[in-house]
Amino acid sequence: MDKQITSLLNFIDNSPCNFYAVNTAKKMLEENGFTEKLLGNEIEAKPGERFYFTKNDSAIFAFTVGKKPIAETGLKIVAAHSDSPCFRVKPHAEMLCEGGIVKLNTEVYGGPVLYTWFDRPLSLAGRVLLKGEDAMHPITRLVKIDRPLFSISHLAIHFNRQVNEGNKISKQKDMLPIIAKVTEKLEAENMLLRLVAEELDVDMAAILDFDLLVYNTEKSCTFGLHDEFISAGRLDDLSMMHAALEAIVDVKDEDATCVAAIFDNEETGSGTKQGAGSPVLSNVIQRMVESQGGNYDAYCRALAKSFLVSADNAHAFHPNYAEKYDPTNHPSLGSGPCIKINANCKYMSDAHSAAIFKALCAEAGSPCQYFVNHSDVAGGSTLGNILTGQIDIEGVDVGNPLLAMHSVRETGSVDDHINMIKVFKQFFS
Repeated sequence: MDKQITSLLNFIDNSPCNFYAVNTAKKMLEENGFTEKLLGNEIEAKPGERFYFTKNDSAIFAFTVGKKPIAETGLKIVAAHSDSPCFRVKPHAEMLCEGGIVKLNTEVYGGPVLYTWFDRPLSLAGRVLLKGEDAMHPITRLVKIDRPLFSISHLAIHFNRQVNEGNKISKQKDMLPIIAKVTEKLEAENMLLRLVAEELDVDMAAILDFDLLVYNTEKSCTFGLHDEFISAGRLDDLSMMHAALEAIVDVKDEDATCVAAIFDNEETGSGTKQGAGSPVLSNVIQRMVESQGGNYDAYCRALAKSFLVSADNAHAFHPNYAEKYDPTNHPSLGSGPCIKINANCKYMSDAHSAAIFKALCAEAGSPCQYFVNHSDVAGGSTLGNILTGQIDIEGVDVGNPLLAMHSVRETGSVDDHINMIKVFKQFFS
C-alpha cells in the first residue's frame, strides 16, 4: 500500500473527533520541525521559521515563513476542517430504562446519514475540563475509550414491516445508544463521569465539564479488486486535512509563506471562534506582517497577492443514482481532484481561480474534474465563501469526490488522495 494512504488511514483512526484530529496534526507537525506558538504571546514571522498555533483545541494553523516578506509575496493557503457529522453526549446523559438498561442522551452534530449509525460498535472521544489553579484556568485533557462501548440498536423488522420502504427517524427517540445493564439505580447515576474519571485516573469531583463525541470503532481500510478505494469514517474532511498537512511539512526553503489552516465547526456553519467565520486567521496574518515591519497597508497588499485553496470534499458520481447529478459535470472516483462551481456563489471558485487550480493540476501531473450541482438539487456552502467574509483574498473551492458523504463510513479513491497531495505540494512550491 502507498505510504501516503497508510498515513491517511492511520491519521483517521487516530482522529475519532475534532480534538484528536488536532492532536494528531500537532504530533505530525512537531515530528517535522514545527514548534507551537500561543495566541496570547507575541507572534513573529522570521524567515525559514516553521510554527503552528491552535484555537479551542479543535482548530490548528501551520505556517512555513518564506524567505521574502509576506507583503512582497503574499501567502499560499490551503484550508480544510477538522469536524465531521456525529453525535455529542448531552450533560446528565444517563437514562435508566426498564430492565436496568441504560442509554445515553445524545444530540446530533451536523448532518449525518442517521441510519448508517445503527448497529455499529461505537465509543466515545473528546476533551474533558478539570479543575485548575483558579476558575479562569481549567485543565484540558483528551480522552478516548479504545473499545466498543455501546451501540444504537435498530428496531427489528418484525415490528415495522415497512422499514425498507422508508423509515422516518427521530433524533431524540431512535438514535440513543445502549451503554450498560445495571442491577441498581445507583449504578446508573454518574456512570459516564465515573468512566471518564477512571480513564483519566482523576477524581470524579475534579471534572468540571466535557465535550464528548461518538465515533465508530471500526478501522479504516482500502477495498476493491485492486485496493483502489478507501472506506473510512470522517473522510469529509480529514482526508483534505491530511493532504494539507502532508504538503505543508514538505515545504522547503521557499520565498512565499505557506499556510495549512484547519478550522472547526464547518459542519454547523463555521460561526464559532474556531470556525472559518471568525477573524482568527486574519488576525494572526496581520500580526505576522506587523512583526516584519509592515502596517495595515502592508497587510492588505499581502492579501492582494495571496491565494486560498479551500479544500472540502465533493460528491462522486453514484452509478445507482445517475438522475441526482448534473448531466455533464459529475466527477467520478479516481479521476482526479474536483473544482467546485456554483452560480449562486456558494463556492468561491470563478473562472480565474479555477484556471489557476487547473494549471497547478497540470504542473503536478494530476487529472482534474469539475463538480456542479444538478440544477434541481440545492448544494451547501463550505469554507471558501465564508472565509472571504473575513479575508479579502482570491481563491478556489476544491475537493476529492466521495460516495456516501456524511455516512458513518464514506468511500473515496486512493489515486485521488495521492493526486491531491501532489497538487498541494505543487501549490506550496
